[in-house]
Amino acid sequence: MGPTLDRADALFDVGRYEQAAALVAQHLATDPDDAAALVLLARCQHRLGREREALDTVEQALRAEPDALPGWLMRTHILLALKRYEEAERAARHSVELAPQYWGSHYALGTVLDRSVRTERRREAYTAARTAVALAPEESDAHFLVGLTAQRTGNHDIAKQAYETALRLDPESSEAHNNLSLLHLRRRWFRRGAWTKAAEGFVESAALDMNDRQARYNLETMAWGTVAGARWVALLGFLASSLASLGTGPVNDEDLVTYGVGAAVLVGGWAGWAVWNIRRIPPRLRRPLLLVARNCRPVLAMAAAVGLLGLHSALSMALWTLEPPVIGSLGFPLFWVVIITYWVSRSALQRRAPKPERGR
Repeated sequence: MGPTLDRADALFDVGRYEQAAALVAQHLATDPDDAAALVLLARCQHRLGREREALDTVEQALRAEPDALPGWLMRTHILLALKRYEEAERAARHSVELAPQYWGSHYALGTVLDRSVRTERRREAYTAARTAVALAPEESDAHFLVGLTAQRTGNHDIAKQAYETALRLDPESSEAHNNLSLLHLRRRWFRRGAWTKAAEGFVESAALDMNDRQARYNLETMAWGTVAGARWVALLGFLASSLASLGTGPVNDEDLVTYGVGAAVLVGGWAGWAVWNIRRIPPRLRRPLLLVARNCRPVLAMAAAVGLLGLHSALSMALWTLEPPVIGSLGFPLFWVVIITYWVSRSALQRRAPKPERGR
C-alpha cells in the first residue's frame, strides 16, 4: 500500500469510515484497478451500511484480480449482510479453496453456515470453526465462533470454554460477554451466583457496545424477571391480608392470632424477597438494571401491578377494622390485574427481542 492507503487503513481502524473512503477514492482516481484499494473501499461502504455500493465495489476488485482472497472474503460478508445466503456460501467455499490453510476462510464459511436453520449445516459450521481455531489458536474471533456454533447445537460446556478463551484473548469482545452470560443464565437455578454472573456479563457487553440491542434486551428480560418474580410475594401477601382482615366488633384472642400470622407472612415475604435480591444483585449492577427497567414499558407495567397489589395488602393490614367488603372490592380486581399483566407484559417483552438472522 502507498501512503494514502496506509492513512485510509489507519482511519478505518479507528472507525472513521467516511474519511477513509474519501482517501481511498482519491487513490482510485489515479489507479482505478487497484484491487486492494477497492476492497478497502468496499469495507468502508459495508461499515457505513451501503451494502449495494460495497458489493459493486468488491465485484470490481474481483474483476481486476479474480483470485484475490480479501475480495472473496469481503464478498462473503457483504452477501451475508444482504441476506443472499446461497451466494455467500459459494463465495466462502471458494475462499477455502483459494486458501485452505488460512483461518479466515474457514471462519467465513462457518459464519455463513451458522445462519442455517438445518442441524446438519450447523454441525458443519462447528467443524469449520474448529478448523479455524486449529489454524489460528490466538484468534479470539475463531474461538467465539466455536462457542457460538457449539451453543447452537447444545454443547454448552464446549461453548462456555470457547467464550472464556475468546475473552482471555480479547476482554473487550461484547458478543462473547453476552453469549457467556446467556449460558450462566441457563444455570441460574443450579449454580450459585450464576444469575449475578449473567447480569455482570450483560452489563459489560452493553457498556462495550452501545449498539448491542441483544445485550440490552437480555438486561430488560432480567429486570422483568426480577419484578415478575415478586408477583408470588404480592399474591401471598394478598391472601394473608384477606384472611387476617377483621370486621367491626369486639376483637378476641383468636382474631389477634390470625392477624399476627397474616402480618408475619406479609412482612416476612417481602423482607425475604428484598434480602434475596440484595444478595444476588451487587451494588454495581443495581443502577444499570434500574436504568434499563425505567425505559422498558413491560417492566414498568409489571412493577406497577405488583406494587399496587402489595400496597393494597399493606393497607388492608393497617386498616384491619374496616368492613371486609370495602377491602375486598379493591383487592380482587388488583389480584386479576397482576395475573393479566404478567402475560401481557411477557408477550410485549418478547416482541422487543432482536430478530435473529437465518439462512436456508
